[in-house]
Amino acid sequence: MSTRRDFLGGLGAVGLAGMCGGRAFGQEAAKPAAAAADVARAIAFLRSRQEPDGSWSGAREPGITALVVAALLRSRRVGPDDPAIVKALGFLEGYLLPKDGKKVPHSVYATSVGLMAFHEANASGKHDAVIKAAQDFLRDAQYDEGEGKDPSDPHYGGLGYGYGRSRPDLSNTAFMIEALRDSGVPADDPALQKALIFVSRCQNLESEFNDQPFADKVNDGGFIYTSGEVAPPPGRAGAREGEAARARAEAKAEREELNGGIRSSGSMTYSGFKSMIYAGLKPDDVRVKAAVGYIRKHYTVDENPGQGRRGLYYYYMVFARAMAALGEDPFIDADGKPHDWKAELAAALAARQEPSGAWANQDDRFMEGDPAIATSFALMALAAR
Repeated sequence: MSTRRDFLGGLGAVGLAGMCGGRAFGQEAAKPAAAAADVARAIAFLRSRQEPDGSWSGAREPGITALVVAALLRSRRVGPDDPAIVKALGFLEGYLLPKDGKKVPHSVYATSVGLMAFHEANASGKHDAVIKAAQDFLRDAQYDEGEGKDPSDPHYGGLGYGYGRSRPDLSNTAFMIEALRDSGVPADDPALQKALIFVSRCQNLESEFNDQPFADKVNDGGFIYTSGEVAPPPGRAGAREGEAARARAEAKAEREELNGGIRSSGSMTYSGFKSMIYAGLKPDDVRVKAAVGYIRKHYTVDENPGQGRRGLYYYYMVFARAMAALGEDPFIDADGKPHDWKAELAAALAARQEPSGAWANQDDRFMEGDPAIATSFALMALAAR
């Protein structure tokens, strides 16, 4: 995927100084030595937790197995012919190929991450059929004219966790965009351009691209999870009811505090920003400029801005992917301080890694209490380039 090169190629429109204060832009930093030790221990942990059927946390949903496979393969320490990968891909094929795949728990999420996994394993072309089926499924799951939606509808271009009536959100739409781009779909593909319409409506930015009532309330260039409503957090059904009620109460209080606005978060901003790059936007686009401005003001590897510890490892993953796509190294924050973001990220993850080699989040709002999920996010963050 050439998104980083294409994005950097657009710098002629605004100049280096406009994006990074006149600093060198797009140089690669050397991978920190600490990251190698973290990766080795994490891989050993994940190998020890694979279930006999080839899955990880398979009883919960297939998307977790897909996430682990993608993480292991992106680490470049595990190859597609590794027995653990072969067994896991066999497990996943049963979910990605059947015609009743729409019934799979979190089918859109599972298919997006599964597409990433099969793409990483497809050096010989043996998984072409699965990749094509996954791409077709995601296109069909997108809210568009097929569901009677047109570009004026707030749901248009988005995807949710499941197929059909699942309310679209930025996280799942971003996973779909990344999966399609990684697997060779060009930025100007209609599905990606439709998704860009939804992504733009999730940005706290008063502009021609966001007609939602909250757009001018916060107006900081950051992104939100969806265009207003609060979704139940993913997880076990019994636990989700109480969490969803708390989420709705928190959202109501926040809307009152922000005069109808919705607070931006770091994880959603990095997801939205990288999605815009993958969909072909250039540095001089007003949406890109605003997103980079938010990132400069809120740069940190200590927490997920606006969320604290919630979704911390997802934040690390999208932070790394977005920073790699941006290509600014060192990254200059709003105070003019340069950051070797790869080294700082590696150090933050090393400090949080458990003796077993795993990562886990004590805040399980987004299922990161499952070490298979958190460890995979951490590995993907370390592998970003």
